[in-house]
Amino acid sequence: MDGLPIPRDFPLPMPASDIDLQVLMVVLFLAHLLFVNLMVGGALLTVAFEIRGLWRPHYDALARKIAATVTVNKSVAVVLGVGPLLVMNALYALWFYTANALTGRAWLLIVPLVIAAFLLLYAHKYSWDVLADHKGLHIAIGAAATVLLLAVPFIFLANINLMLFPERWLEVEGFFSTLLLANVVPRYLHFVLASLALTALFLVGWLCRRGFDFEAAMPELDRCETRRELLAVAFGATGLQLVAGPLVLLTLPPHGLSWLMIGNIAAGLTLALIGLSLLWREMRSTGPLSARYWGVVMVLGCTVGFMLLGRHVYREEAIEPHRAMVAAHTADFHAAALGAEMRLAVGAPRLSGVEASASPGERVFRAVCMACHAREERRVGPPLTEIFDLYAGNPEGLIAWVRAPGKRRPDFPEMPPITMQEGQYRAIADYILEDVFAPEVTDDASEAG
Repeated sequence: MDGLPIPRDFPLPMPASDIDLQVLMVVLFLAHLLFVNLMVGGALLTVAFEIRGLWRPHYDALARKIAATVTVNKSVAVVLGVGPLLVMNALYALWFYTANALTGRAWLLIVPLVIAAFLLLYAHKYSWDVLADHKGLHIAIGAAATVLLLAVPFIFLANINLMLFPERWLEVEGFFSTLLLANVVPRYLHFVLASLALTALFLVGWLCRRGFDFEAAMPELDRCETRRELLAVAFGATGLQLVAGPLVLLTLPPHGLSWLMIGNIAAGLTLALIGLSLLWREMRSTGPLSARYWGVVMVLGCTVGFMLLGRHVYREEAIEPHRAMVAAHTADFHAAALGAEMRLAVGAPRLSGVEASASPGERVFRAVCMACHAREERRVGPPLTEIFDLYAGNPEGLIAWVRAPGKRRPDFPEMPPITMQEGQYRAIADYILEDVFAPEVTDDASEAG
């Protein structure tokens, strides 16, 4: 990972623990994605059935019923999108905003694209009767809204995908260059197929439920035939996901793969096969909607859960090496800033660049401690020889003193408490007690060895 851009983290407290935030991330994103799928899938099926209605007019009524669900699902998707976005900002702010900046204009276009899509959806929904004699124009409005709805998740997926791979950030020159990442198109295809499968499954339950007067709403359509057609869409889209899914997995860079992630994907795949079997039997049934339908919903719902969890595990694994580098860079910066403040307070000169090649403990010592302490010379504080004699073999005692020092001797000023990263306390204690006074190996000793 040499040459990677390594930003510093924001020294702000998190609103909750990492585990809590990660659980929230998966749950809230699952709820948001459900309605995004229904919105996108509903728009696609509305246009498809309205076009089909040009030759078989009774399908126009079905398209109109589907269109009525799209605007409702759109509103819920927008509201539920706030939660995962806030958690994303808390957990992955550096990576998320870096990807936003790199995708540039395309990312800024998301809001106007969403506004235009929603306006077109309402224009399409409420002009059904007005444009009844101009079906080409009406279908064009619905198709334009659908294209815009498809563009928004494409930009978002490209952005989310980019944040996982800091090693590619220096290669990116705008949105279209992010599409060169091999994982973007398969992942987007998987999303579109999931939208179709989920929406078709939802429409079966919504339009064929008990209590809904299907025959009065769409008198020219047969309830059982419509149920089978929608189930066929769900079956076909789910089956194609078994092709798109492995493409997503195979195009993921290997550094984020783990057995936990693969285990979640395997569990999801197993449930998907069970769901397809149940879906096939329900699709071939000639009777009314059976309890098997709810079995399909539960099994495929668990499949989505496992897939999202596996994706989250991959995201954590992919980011972790870069996150560790950011943490180390942040710790170095914090130590340098603290050391500069202390050197300024005692009037010590600035450091040279020699600490760049030093060990972590020596870098912290040079940045924080050297203004007041030397090996054998008395400065503001006692020399390291005295500190070594006092704390040899007791690094925890030295760490405790640095955390909460006081005034021990009248001939030295009181030492202020030093606030550092946890690993820096240990690094500096090891440096003072082990490295500074490590026995030197002479040439004679080397030859004797």
